[in-house]
Amino acid sequence: MNRSLLRRGLLLISLLLVCFALLPRAQAVGPDTDGTIPGSNNGEGIGVLVSRTAGVWNTGTGFEALNNLTAGNQNTATGLRALTNDTNGGFNTATGVYSLFSNTSGFFNSATGAYSLANNTAGNYNTANGYGALYYNTEGDGNTATGFAALYRNTTGVGNTANGYQALLSNTASNFNTATGYQALYSNTSGAKTANGVYALFNSTTGGNNIALGYFAGINVTTASSVIAIGADGANVSNSCFIGQTFGKTSSGGTAVFINSDGKLGTTTSSQRFKDEPAKRSSHSSQSPSVTKKDRSARHSAVWSGGRGGGSGQS
Repeated sequence: MNRSLLRRGLLLISLLLVCFALLPRAQAVGPDTDGTIPGSNNGEGIGVLVSRTAGVWNTGTGFEALNNLTAGNQNTATGLRALTNDTNGGFNTATGVYSLFSNTSGFFNSATGAYSLANNTAGNYNTANGYGALYYNTEGDGNTATGFAALYRNTTGVGNTANGYQALLSNTASNFNTATGYQALYSNTSGAKTANGVYALFNSTTGGNNIALGYFAGINVTTASSVIAIGADGANVSNSCFIGQTFGKTSSGGTAVFINSDGKLGTTTSSQRFKDEPAKRSSHSSQSPSVTKKDRSARHSAVWSGGRGGGSGQS
C-alpha cells in the first residue's frame, strides 16, 4: 500500500514537471517579441513601454522601465523601474534602479546611479551621477550633482553644483551654490556660496556670498555673509576676510601691501588726486611771477596813495 502511494506521488510530480516545461516562456516585451515597438521604440523587460500611445524613439530596458510613458519622446531608461512614472517627459536618460523613478514631465535630465533623481517630477536640465544624487529633487532646474548623495535633499533649488561625497547634502531650496570636495557646504540651507575643499564651509547654514578655499576652510562660519576664507578656519563675522599662513610670518624681502576701500590689493598707491597734483603745481609755478608783480604793483599804489593823505587832494 505504501509503495503504491509512493509510485503515484512520483508520477504526479513527473507530470507537473512536464506541464511546467510545456508552458510558454514569458516574453521580454509585451507588444513585440523582438523588442521593437511601434514608433521606433525599443524595449526589453516585463512591463516596459506598455502604456505608450504616441511617444517615439524611446528605449526601455529593465522591469517596468518607462512603464507609464504615453507621449514622451527620446527617453532612455535602463534599470528596474527607471523612469517608470514618466508620462510625457522627453530627452531624459536614466541608468540605475529607480533612477528618475517619479519623473512625469521633466525634460533633459540625466541620472546615473541607483535612486539618482528618484523623486524628480517636473525638474529640467538636471544631471545626477552617483547613488542617491539629487534624490529628493522635485522641481529644481539646472542642478549638477556628482558623488554619493550629492545634493541629496535638494527639492526646488536651482543652478547648484555639487561635486563630492555628500556635497551640499542639506541644501533644499537655495540657488546657485558651488561645492567641490568631501562634504563641502554640507549644512547649507540658504544663500549662494562657493566652497572648494574637504569640509569647506561645512557648518555654514544661512548667509550668502561666502567663499572658502582649502581644507576645513571657513569651518567656523555658520550664519555670517560675505566671508572669504582662504586656507583659514575663519570666523562667523560678516564682511570679513581670512587668509591663512600670513600672520607672524617673516620674509627676507618684499614691500608693504595696501588695501583700498574696494578691497583691491596693491604694493603702491595710485589715485587721480596724486596724478593731478604735480600738474597743478607745475601750472602754478609757471604763472606765479606775473601774478606776483601785478599784486605788488597794486599794493604799492594803495600804500603810496594812503601815505600822502589821499593823493590828489594834496596836489
